Amino acid sequence: MEARECIKGRRSIRKYSDKPVDKALIEEIVETASYAPSWKHSQTIRYIAVTGELKHKLATECFTSFPGNGAIIDQAPWAILMTGIKGRSGLERDGSPTNRRGATWQMYDAGCAGEAFCLAAYEKGLGTVIMGIFDEDSIVKLLEIPDDRELIAITPLGYPDDAPQAPKRKTVEELLEFK
Repeated sequence: MEARECIKGRRSIRKYSDKPVDKALIEEIVETASYAPSWKHSQTIRYIAVTGELKHKLATECFTSFPGNGAIIDQAPWAILMTGIKGRSGLERDGSPTNRRGATWQMYDAGCAGEAFCLAAYEKGLGTVIMGIFDEDSIVKLLEIPDDRELIAITPLGYPDDAPQAPKRKTVEELLEFK
């Protein structure tokens, strides 16, 4: 699959089949996503793959602020949590900010890694949707996420059970300005 086809074809999937996804395939997707750019090649993004009863508990107990996301997670074979190591991206080794964005640069790195993960999954026939609404404190407690990490996003992962149409896109003229 060519990059253009992959980028234009990927959709946010909210319905998954019950076909299992092998751990080796997830490892391959993460290995591919590891090539996403990061601040000074810091590679601070880490993934936690959750399935089975723990995923069900995550879906039913940690999405009270938006139960729709919990329902999507519950019916997908896997939930992939993206975390980032705190205090590294956007900062010098002594902790001082390298630019005015400082530690918030972590989110840029996470965006790059998240899209790389989703595209790598799509190339393998898997679906994803990046979620940012969840009960962070309860997830951190349930999964015992270390204090040096920040929970950034969650994506269900599995074989799509539907193929949504692409939403309308803005024109190039709306998106691009030449000076």
